[in-house]
Amino acid sequence: MYGAQVADDENDDNIFYPFASKIEWEIARWAKLRGSTSTAFTDLLSIDGVSERLGLSFKNANELNKLIDHELPTGRPKFKREQVIVAGEAFDVYYRDIIECVKSLYGDPDFAQYLTFAPERHYADDDETVRLFHDMHTGKWWWDTQKKLDAQLPGGTIVPIIISSDKTQVTMFRNKTAYPVYLTIGNIPKELRRKPSSGSHILLAYLPTSRLEHISNQASRRRAIANLYHACLRRVLAPLKSAGSEGISMCSGDGAHRRCHPLFASFVGDYPEQLLTTGVKFGECPKCDVEAKDTGSNTTPFHLRNLNEVLDALAAFDNGNLAFVRACAAAGIKPIIHPFWEDLPFANIFRAITPDVLHQLYQGLIKHLLAWLSEACGAAEIDARCRRLPPNHHIRLFTKGITCLSRVSGTEHAQICRFILGIIIDIRLPNNLHSGRLLRAVRGLLDFLYLAQYPCHSSETLHSLDEALDLFHENKDIFIQLGIRNNFNLPKLHAARHYHLMIMLFGTTDNYNTEYTERLHIDLAKDAYRTTNHKDEFVQMTRWLERKEKILRHQKYVGWCLAGGLQFEPYHSRPPDMTFRREQVMTKHPTAKAVS
Repeated sequence: MYGAQVADDENDDNIFYPFASKIEWEIARWAKLRGSTSTAFTDLLSIDGVSERLGLSFKNANELNKLIDHELPTGRPKFKREQVIVAGEAFDVYYRDIIECVKSLYGDPDFAQYLTFAPERHYADDDETVRLFHDMHTGKWWWDTQKKLDAQLPGGTIVPIIISSDKTQVTMFRNKTAYPVYLTIGNIPKELRRKPSSGSHILLAYLPTSRLEHISNQASRRRAIANLYHACLRRVLAPLKSAGSEGISMCSGDGAHRRCHPLFASFVGDYPEQLLTTGVKFGECPKCDVEAKDTGSNTTPFHLRNLNEVLDALAAFDNGNLAFVRACAAAGIKPIIHPFWEDLPFANIFRAITPDVLHQLYQGLIKHLLAWLSEACGAAEIDARCRRLPPNHHIRLFTKGITCLSRVSGTEHAQICRFILGIIIDIRLPNNLHSGRLLRAVRGLLDFLYLAQYPCHSSETLHSLDEALDLFHENKDIFIQLGIRNNFNLPKLHAARHYHLMIMLFGTTDNYNTEYTERLHIDLAKDAYRTTNHKDEFVQMTRWLERKEKILRHQKYVGWCLAGGLQFEPYHSRPPDMTFRREQVMTKHPTAKAVS
């Protein structure tokens, strides 16, 4: 299909067309993928004789941009610019047609052999008593939704829509931010979705980042910011309403046409994003009805928030402002005007909120745990024990200790978790308190951390996950006895109680980790901002991204042609396992003589 779009009768033998030669294609690819600025590239080509000796058809960056814009086929949809009016102010939102984005992912030839079109049940035994959960299609959400869809329109193929959003700072100074929204589909296996280089995520939109400082009242400002967020996403996701309920014809990369139903399945974001999306108040759980004062309990019963009650409260908007505010308060949400998920078919936003290993565990509970241990054992003692650790493979040594670290990343917290239990194993606590309960609490939390990241879960390992969390709760009072905590009313600690259910619904946590979103910020927000002149930057960022995607698509086509147009063999997926392979992989042709 792409070859037919890019083909030219006069250049049938030139696989690099619209570029005149291989060297011209390589120079264009280098200019657009390796971070060279337009000014620097133009200065290079303006050197006397460079363009002529290389035989280039373009003389500067502008001519190259025109060649890419007009000659290379459009792979992914172009960005649109539209104004959204909230509180009497107009805001620009840059977005793509979500249906075309889904079609581009679904129809990408690189994913054709990997796509999943129907839910499956996997078992670990022949008697089918121990069920396995790994990829999204092995979860219960797909099964339940497929049954509901077949009851209305039999024979449809579900395309699970996974949306993630996160505001990020694109400069070290000046507090310049971007608010990207990313899209991927659950039909693509998680082993591809977690690789940024696979192209399985699409930048769907840039939302407005305004703080609405012209609104002096803080409560009104927060409400206006929430309404702005939902108004923008409502506009971006609006096509899912009819496409999800009625279905649309979509062609996969192997040429097969199916009636597909793109359905909003899950939302990936940190705690502030989850609250903004669901409209729940700070300190409460965005998924269930547990009260803020009970978030530290492991025994308080809870139920997922009732979507029908929330929708009834939102419908009270037509009854006047006072009735609307009271109805929303009774339903446990903020008074948001038409949230984006209100009309989406088969969508339940409170069920769609997924676990967040990065922010809930590493940057949440583990961060708290290290602070508690530092206070219980003494910062000087913890740091001294860190310095005495012997060198070891795959363990980073913090020679200056860990209590003085600032802006600790999730990766650093993961490295600390590898040895923290070992350095406190014989620690002495104040007031002659026995350290047994402290060690059991730490072990329970670490066990939960590692079990939560299993690439494949069974009904048995999920039971172990619950036992690890129970072990922490049974021994957490040691921190109260030490005077470190008064209570454990932490929303991130309560969120751990939802991991079991969410893994059963949507598969393991590596299906929806915010680490992938954080990594996408580099390629799709920060790198894009660096290519602009920092004035009216989003127009330039979207244009740069469109050109980059065209170059990447043409690169795949050229590589396919050079490989002889070979067809890939069918892909047979198998559940990931926890087998430790005892082989050492070494570089055949090392580029360095030694590693310090």
